[in-house]
Formats: sequence, C-alpha cells, structure tokens
Amino acid sequence: MRELGNTLITGGASGLGAALARAVQEEGGRPLVLDLREPEGGFDFERADLTDRAATEAAVRRLAETAGGLDAIVNAGGTDACGRLEDVPADDWERVIQVNLIGTASVVRAALPYLRASEGVVVDVASTLGLRALSDATAYCASKFGVVGFTRALAAETAGQVGVTLIVPGGMDTAFFDGRAEQYRPGPDAKLNPPENVARAVLFALRQPPGCEVRELVICPSRETSWP
Repeated sequence: MRELGNTLITGGASGLGAALARAVQEEGGRPLVLDLREPEGGFDFERADLTDRAATEAAVRRLAETAGGLDAIVNAGGTDACGRLEDVPADDWERVIQVNLIGTASVVRAALPYLRASEGVVVDVASTLGLRALSDATAYCASKFGVVGFTRALAAETAGQVGVTLIVPGGMDTAFFDGRAEQYRPGPDAKLNPPENVARAVLFALRQPPGCEVRELVICPSRETSWP
C-alpha cells in the first residue's frame, strides 16, 4: 500500500477538497492546499487563482519545494455558471473552462517533474456531467468532458512513470450549489453524498501500490439523477 506523503489538493479550502485535506492528514499524510481562500486546519497553503496559469504553476512549485517534493496531486477545485448559452455572460462561461480544465492542466504540468521523481499519483476530479450532457450546463459539461479526455490522455502519456486516476463523482452535499438560482439547486428531497464519502474513494485510489492504478472510479448517491 502506498503512503500518502505530500498531497497537493486544489480547492482544498471547501467542499470535497477540504474533506480530502482532513482525510489525508488523519491518515498520516501532509496536505498541501492550493485555493483562493486559506483553509481551516493550519495546512500548508498557497493562494492562487486557477485562471492565472503563471501564478498557479508558481504556487505548485513553491508548495512542492517547501514540502520537499510531491507524492500526489488531487485536482478538486472547480466552479460553474449555470444557464442557457446565450444567457450566461461570456466571461463567466469561459472562466468555468479556465478553472476546471485549463487550471487542472496547469497544476499537472507544474507538478509532473516532482511526481516523476516520486513515482507519484495524479487524481483528476471530473463529474457525472463529464459523461452525460444536460441543458443549461454547456460550460460545466464542456469543462468536465474536457477533464475526462485530458485525464485519459495523460494516463497514456505517463504510463509507467506516474499513476493517473479519474474520479467521477455525482452530486455532493457542499456549498457548490450555494448562490444559484433555485432551478439550478438540488431539490429538498435530493439525496447527495457527503464529501467525506468521496474523499474516502480518492484515498483508495491514492493508496494503490506503484504499478497498480485505479484508472476511473464513479462514485455517486444511489439515486443520482445524472448517472447513467
């Protein structure tokens, strides 16, 4: 079983990222958090906006150098802009792509030298909406379909050097839905997964021994409406 070691987590100040940072620490690893907001828990932290490639890559390198390397990264940071294509401001629409897809690639690009040195692991968090398209979700679906394709190609490109896992979660009970119009929020009877459940699935992928990889893992509430 692989030790968790230094695990860099994007979006580690809230939601799944925060749950994962706590879980990594509880299991003896060292969480390194990259986010716009400082996380609770006193974790090693760098502030960065994933839309700023240069700042993001520099923040990844600073965290890695401070910690003495990286054993894993988990791309859990994400955003959304709901609505019909013609109704969502273009800047808001493009920010979803920049954060969810291009930000993921930026973090991986900066982390790869450290992960190759440690034979480490990349975990990219997509969504069930990276496999199934819905109306009023063109930005989110485009970004998460992109994460699916990016991660599958990355696994082929780094085979034998770095472990790569694609996590496909369904709806989670987090602040991700806060601030949305009512029509884009889960209904009162929605059954959502606690983020801690998904964090445990990520830990399972991170702990696989070198040479054994969980390539793709779907984890969702049993009543998930966007799966299959």
